[in-house]
Amino acid sequence: MLERITSIRGLTLVVLMGFSVFAKAVVLRDDRQVDVSITKPPQRIVSLLPSLTETVCALGQCQKLVGVDRYSNWPERVDKLPRMGGGLDPTIESVVAAKPDLVLMATSARGAERFTALGLTVLALEPRSHADVQRVMRIVAQALDVPLVESDRVWQLMDAAVNAAAQSIPVQAKGQRVYFEVSPVPHGASESSFIGETLQRLGAHNILPGSLGSFPKINPEFVVRAQPDLIMVSESNFADMATRPGWHNLQALRSQRVCIFKSAESDVLVRPGPRMAESARLMARCLTDKGAANTRAQP
Repeated sequence: MLERITSIRGLTLVVLMGFSVFAKAVVLRDDRQVDVSITKPPQRIVSLLPSLTETVCALGQCQKLVGVDRYSNWPERVDKLPRMGGGLDPTIESVVAAKPDLVLMATSARGAERFTALGLTVLALEPRSHADVQRVMRIVAQALDVPLVESDRVWQLMDAAVNAAAQSIPVQAKGQRVYFEVSPVPHGASESSFIGETLQRLGAHNILPGSLGSFPKINPEFVVRAQPDLIMVSESNFADMATRPGWHNLQALRSQRVCIFKSAESDVLVRPGPRMAESARLMARCLTDKGAANTRAQP
C-alpha cells in the first residue's frame, strides 16, 4: 500500500509499508573521488573509523551499526558491537561475515578494493577540517536516508557550541602560544589541522605552522626554541615528556602550565566529528585555567 511520496533535495522517495526505498540510486562521491551508488537505504552498517561511527549515531542511526573498528567507543552502546580490526587494517573476513549493505571507512585504510570486489558497498570518508566534518555529515546523512535538514541541525548546534566555548574564555587568557601533542614521537597538531582550527577559534596561537603539514613529526628542539606558553597532551604521552633532550628548559613544564588529558578526553580531542563542541570546551577550560594561573604568576 502506497502511503506517501516525498522529496529530499530533489530525490524522490517512495515510502511503502513504513519502509523507504530510493526511487533511483543515490550516487555520492567519496573522498577517494569515487562515485558510490546506493540503491536502497542501508539497514546493516559497518563503520571502521571512530569519527564515522560517531557521525552515524549523531544522525540517530546507531541501531543500524552491526560492527565497528576496535577504537570506536562512543556512544556507549557501540561497545557491545563486534570489533572488526583496526581502522587502517580491518579484518576482511569479519566485515564480510556481518553482511553489511554499507561499509564506512577511512581513505587511508586498506581493504576498500577487496570489499568492493566481494560485492560490498564502500563509502570512504576522512574528515580533516571543520568544513570536512560538516561535509562528511551531509554525505553520511544522504547515504543513510536522513533528511539534510537534520544533518544541518546537528552541525549548527555543534558550531554554535564551539562559538560559545570561545566566548567563555576570559580576555586575559586569549593569545596563548600552544603546543598540542598528538603522539610521543613527537607529532604535533599544526595550524592546518582540525585541532589547530579549534585552537584558532578559541583565540590561541599554535606554535606549529600549517606549512609543516597537519600533524607533522617534529624535532623536539623545535618546541624548546618555540617556548610555548602552554602544552596540551594526553596522559599517556606526558609520561616521558620531561626526559626529552632540552625539555627541562621548557618554562611551560617548569611552571606546570600543561593540560594533561585523560584517555577518554583525548579520544574527543583527536576525532574530527560530532563531539567537536566537547573538544572545544575541553580546550577552552584548559586555556582559561592555565591562562589565569599565568596571570597570577606575573608580577
